This record gives sequence, structure tokens and C-alpha cells, in this order.
Amino acid sequence: MPDIALRFHKDMLVLSAPVAPVLARQGFDAERDLEYACLVEPEAVRDALRLSQVAGAQCLVACTEGITPARLAHRGMEDRGGEVARAALTAVAQLSPQHVLVEVGPCGLPLDPSSKSSLNESRDQYARAARTLSGLAFDALFLNGFASATDLKCALMGLRQVYDGPVLASVDVDADGMLDGGRDSFEDALGVMLDCGASVAGFATAAPLDVAETLARRAAGAGGLPVLAQLLVGENAPKQGAPTPENPYYCPDVLVEAGVRLRTAGAQFLRAAGNATPAFAGALVAASEGFDVIRPDVEE
Repeated sequence: MPDIALRFHKDMLVLSAPVAPVLARQGFDAERDLEYACLVEPEAVRDALRLSQVAGAQCLVACTEGITPARLAHRGMEDRGGEVARAALTAVAQLSPQHVLVEVGPCGLPLDPSSKSSLNESRDQYARAARTLSGLAFDALFLNGFASATDLKCALMGLRQVYDGPVLASVDVDADGMLDGGRDSFEDALGVMLDCGASVAGFATAAPLDVAETLARRAAGAGGLPVLAQLLVGENAPKQGAPTPENPYYCPDVLVEAGVRLRTAGAQFLRAAGNATPAFAGALVAASEGFDVIRPDVEE
């Protein structure tokens, strides 16, 4: 696998769609059993990722979103973090992708920004997750699904105690430019990304494309980091016929225009998330493959 950092600000890259919708159609409880599926049905996880690879996604995201100790303990798997990580990365490696990203989601612990012990405990969750991943082969860590700038800061600080490679960071942002936690703005989160060692500044939104395009421009304008734009698919409903504010990304075809516009706004990394199927990833590939990033603010 080539060093993903060598591609920053160069060619467009698409991340694989979540495997949860594919596994859910096979009877898995995607909310509870994703990490367990890596252990008991690694072939199902691998085949779900393969669909995104066939669609053209250059970056496959390993199923490690719940790898922090607190999340594993909640699922009764507190002693199996290393086992889960190895199984998830083995499933990805069998496909020989261009790049492997290891997803790390919020640890889920209550977080009191005014409490030093609470902040330290949160940072320790992410440091322990990074230690669990030490020695395994992947291109970058992918902090995803964050709704609090403080939690994101703890995650970046914790990871950076252990890991010095590339880190993609993404926060969930609503139509008003606020994080889904309701307390922080997108600019608050971007400031944390710039100050705490993120390599790529990202967002995920279910808001209409005009908003997503604006968010991409704001991320590109906040500093010299590459930009990740994730579009959260609500319902795959081709018969809907046209985008609505409630479900703007209702079918894969809509993401062709979205990919073009997000690239124009400065995004380099694209992903269809939420309830997206691999066909949505394929639409983003069709819109971006073979093109360079548009970032006139970044010198070669």
C-alpha cells in the first residue's frame, strides 16, 4: 500500500460505504453486532467491503468503529479489542485495497469539559485504542462520528500520545453549521483539528447539497488540510424522484452531481455514509476518478 499522505492535495479518493446496511440485509443487528461480526463472520464483512471496492472505492474502512475499551465493554467484549482489530484488518487486507483506514468512533463516556479527570479518562480511551492497533498494517486512523469539539480534542490528543501517522477527523454537522451535539460550531471543530494534529479535516452531513458544498468550502478555507466530505444517506428511495430537505441523497445518481460540486469546493476525500449502499460509493467514484483536487490555496 502506498503512503496515503503522499496523495494529499493530489488525486481524488473515495472511501468505502459503511458495511452495516449490507450486513443488516443478512440479518445482523448492525448497531450491536458489527465488531462481533468481524470475529464470527469475517467473510461477510470482507464481501461487504468487496462491493465498495468493485464500485471503485480506493480507501476501504475497517469495521473498528467501536474499538475503544468503553464501547467494547458495553458489548461484553472488553478483553477482545486486539482480536477484533486483527480480524477487521485481516478482512480488509484480503482485498488488497489501495488504502486501509481504521475507523475509531466516539468512546461514549460522559464527558465534563470542566473536569480534568473526565478529560483524562476520555483521552485515555483513545490512547488505549491506538495501542490496541499498534503493530497492525493500515494507512491512517479515521476519527468519525464526533458531535462534540471537546470529545474530538480528547480523541486527537489521546491518539497522538501513541500514533504519529495520518489521522482523518470528521464531525457530524447539521444544516445550520452546528455539530449534532448542539453546543459547538463547525469552526470550533475545525480549530481543534488544526490545533491537535489532524491530517485531514472532515465533516458528515445529511443536509442538502448546497449546505454540504458550503461546509466543504469552509473546511478548505480554515487551513491547509485536505478535506473529507461525507454525505449521510437517509433512505435509499429511487421512486422519490427528486431531492427533498428530509432526504436529499435519495438514490446513487444524485451523488454524481454531489461529487463534482464537492470536488469544486475543495474536497479531496468523498464518502457516502449513513444508509448508503456500495452503489452510492460507485456514483462518487464516477464523479471523481481520474481528477485532481481543486485547491488553489495549497502550493505544490
